[in-house]
Amino acid sequence: MFARDGYFTMAAATVITATVCALTYTYVDHWIAYLLYAVVLVSWGIVIYFFRDPERTTPEGDNLIISPADGVVVQIKEYEEDVYIKGKATQISIFLSPLDVHVNRNPVDGKLEYLKYHPGKYLMAWNEHASELNERADFGVLHPTGTKFFFKQITGFLARRIVYHIKEGDQLKAGERFGMMKFGSRMDVIVPNNVVIKVREGDRTVAGESVIGEILL
Repeated sequence: MFARDGYFTMAAATVITATVCALTYTYVDHWIAYLLYAVVLVSWGIVIYFFRDPERTTPEGDNLIISPADGVVVQIKEYEEDVYIKGKATQISIFLSPLDVHVNRNPVDGKLEYLKYHPGKYLMAWNEHASELNERADFGVLHPTGTKFFFKQITGFLARRIVYHIKEGDQLKAGERFGMMKFGSRMDVIVPNNVVIKVREGDRTVAGESVIGEILL
């Protein structure tokens, strides 16, 4: 299965690959033709591989926070969140390499109360200041328990486009797809103090499947 946001890019890559191979076959009668075939076919394969979108099985549990992204937990820190949660919170930052699945999934059930897109810089996604300075989209969700959650799609040095298909007022379901970030990027999940963190720095996460926290009821 492939991400719908990659259909145009995959189609363009397929047309370009077919065109280059056809021209090479017609006009290049030399060993270098095989090198050209290899380069364009490998490049085409990388593009197709990047936009893969495997099915995931989301754990059951109304109080679970599910990872919204595949990747590695690069930072867990406490700070004062003043945009949506407006209080002491913990930020869990997940770095996505170009080899990871880049389709993003909702981390929790609830109503999307806040959404804001911010243009910005393109610092390396693992940079501590990427959360505030890079291009990003911010989402604030009110969980049925009354707990507020905040998460961010953040571009990196390679990622220059974020896509989301949700809007303020939508009811979100944990584990369902909501968008993607193209090429290496980062996802931050900010949780309030009544959440127990279930991951550590260095852990790998799987979008829609890995439990990264649990609400204390």
